[in-house]
Amino acid sequence: MNLKQSLIENDSIKLNQYADTWQQAIKIGTDLLVASGAVEPRYYEAIISSINELGPYIILAPGLAMPHARPEDGVNKTAFALVTLTEPVVFEGEDTPVDVFLTLAGSTSDQHMQGLMEITQVLDDEHSETGVDLAKIKACNSKEEIYQVIDDALNKA
Repeated sequence: MNLKQSLIENDSIKLNQYADTWQQAIKIGTDLLVASGAVEPRYYEAIISSINELGPYIILAPGLAMPHARPEDGVNKTAFALVTLTEPVVFEGEDTPVDVFLTLAGSTSDQHMQGLMEITQVLDDEHSETGVDLAKIKACNSKEEIYQVIDDALNKA
């Protein structure tokens, strides 16, 4: 699994989007993956249902959420989608606004875990010597800039 390659192959980056709610923000990313054939439309419903049941488990760090559900919830192939928002959204019961959504669709449990590890490597804590802070992702205005940020982060590792 390769984050950059997946984003290119699935044409699954949308930058500077607007969403009224966290549900709308997640739908932007899942719609990209539905359009590419990576997931079935029911994948979105599975993510929303899980968040409603378990709380916002998808928030990985301040400003960053990784929407995902189980492979059997409609994943056809492992893929990523990246969405940045012009205005952050807040999840119920949380006070941390989120404006970067990196949707993960893992086709198997192993692929799911590999995806989590790769995202952790690329979007590492800003105080780390490796990885990249979210400000660099949010500052991107083109897919090419996103690809460069990913390359720079992986080359540091």
